[in-house]
Amino acid sequence: METRRDVFQAIADPTRRAILLLIAAQAMTPNAIAEEFHSSRQAVSKHIRILTECELVKQEQKGREIYYHINASKMKEIDKWMEQFRRILETQFNQLDHVLLTLKRQKK
Repeated sequence: METRRDVFQAIADPTRRAILLLIAAQAMTPNAIAEEFHSSRQAVSKHIRILTECELVKQEQKGREIYYHINASKMKEIDKWMEQFRRILETQFNQLDHVLLTLKRQKK
């Protein structure tokens, strides 16, 4: 399936993030997902379609049912992209800690 949507736009929606968390634990059918959200199957299907277009979820046919599960490799791509921000923020926090410690020592 061709990726038509931006992955970060897809995960900006709280319902889609909740769906990702839900199916990260176990693969689920659209009906089972809809029951968790007390939403219509159509509403959940729209969210799942967007997540599928972004390749964040994959579908697997088991008999007559379709199960959706998380696409770990795509989630790793997002994590890798986010890691650069974690490193920047960690560096900034470490610098702030150093400044605060220096100020504290100067007060003594």
